Amino acid sequence: MDRTALSARISHGATPRRRSRGFTLIELMIVMVIAAIIAAIAFPAYRRQVMESRRTAAKTALLDLTSREEKYYSTNNAYASVTNLGYATISGNAVQVPSSNDDYYNVTVTLGNPPSSYTATATPQGNQANDACGSFQITNLGAQSVTGTAANCW
Repeated sequence: MDRTALSARISHGATPRRRSRGFTLIELMIVMVIAAIIAAIAFPAYRRQVMESRRTAAKTALLDLTSREEKYYSTNNAYASVTNLGYATISGNAVQVPSSNDDYYNVTVTLGNPPSSYTATATPQGNQANDACGSFQITNLGAQSVTGTAANCW
């Protein structure tokens, strides 16, 4: 045997290699079914968590508004509309929550006549309108309520 034939036999191995085949269709289908099951479980849980976090932003905005109302009341002996409390309004008497880029809740204040009482309401907008909690309300007396059918929203 000459040297080139021997080196070719050594470098390629004594036995012929099997060609790699990749994945079979059955294996790919099993992976797709597993991924679909995981997605079917994870996506609704993710959406529920997103809605709950947006609710938290609305409740925080209402509590911030009540704090500002009480501060205003302590110096003026009357409650004020949102424009007098330092908020930038989007239309009329509504404030957008959590910011002007995200339209999840609009917060409004309804003043009593005379303005010795108020009711602040966070109304869901867009996709958040499908939330079972509905609108959040808080009064000058601290009474909290929701218009939806879900329990434990506040």
